[in-house]
Amino acid sequence: MAVAQRVADAQALAELLEDSPDEELARELEREAGEIETALGELELRQMLQGPDDTMDAILTINPGAGGTESQDWAEMLMRMYVRWAEAKGYEVKILDLVPGQEAGIKSASLEVDGQYAFGFLKAEKGVHRLVRISPFDAQARRHTSFASVFVYPAVDDTIQIDLRDEDIEMEVFRASGAGGQHVNKTSSAVRLRHLPTGIVVSCQQERSQHKNKDTAMKMLRAALYQRKLEEQEAARAKLEATKTDISWGNQIRSYVFQPYTMVNDHRTELKVGDVQRVMDGDLDEFIHAYLKRYGSTAA
Repeated sequence: MAVAQRVADAQALAELLEDSPDEELARELEREAGEIETALGELELRQMLQGPDDTMDAILTINPGAGGTESQDWAEMLMRMYVRWAEAKGYEVKILDLVPGQEAGIKSASLEVDGQYAFGFLKAEKGVHRLVRISPFDAQARRHTSFASVFVYPAVDDTIQIDLRDEDIEMEVFRASGAGGQHVNKTSSAVRLRHLPTGIVVSCQQERSQHKNKDTAMKMLRAALYQRKLEEQEAARAKLEATKTDISWGNQIRSYVFQPYTMVNDHRTELKVGDVQRVMDGDLDEFIHAYLKRYGSTAA
């Protein structure tokens, strides 16, 4: 049922309660109001996820900062947190690459998270994450600060579809030159194709048949457009890579403090949550929603 219809039904129920107070109807109205509020929140989020890649699956990479075992353990804790978050949302998680640490934790991990709006949500997690705790690897039980970076890409399908429309192609026929005998020189069998949207031009004159030359030129044009798409994807990936920051103090987007108090603090939105264990168990929506509400579709 559409949200607008649910609101109208709730208003009708409220009017009925004004005329005839009823405890059971009042509970039903309260329950319906809560569900409408949730639905409106989800609708608001969908409106914020208007980026060109927001609906795509996501590839998430995690790398520890300096600090050896301590940071590697933190990176593994983050991986567990994201896996739990994804599973709770009904997303499928695939481990693409995982390099374990020598003593504990991981040296790196790459996960693919498959589900609608996976990238739109997870882009809020891109950046350096800081941990403060009493290290389980320190015999003197001292407090340590560790860093790990999270980076998120949209999972673009490797199969690039090249859609060639007749109205986008300008064909010119001309007489072939060079070897080929009198027939080649006397007939307009050579073909030149120009792709109007991109300006790419290809030509073929190897065959005596204009039809065969056109077929070959079309193959050449498809190959040229395919290469252009690959270069565009690579440029977009390079642009994303350029946004990475050093895995160090001062660059963190969020701090997770286990001692001397418990607090998860997002430095971009100033949202603070005291139950750090709940967050580590994958309850990230509050942080993700706060980020999207602040930055909306301009977030990247």
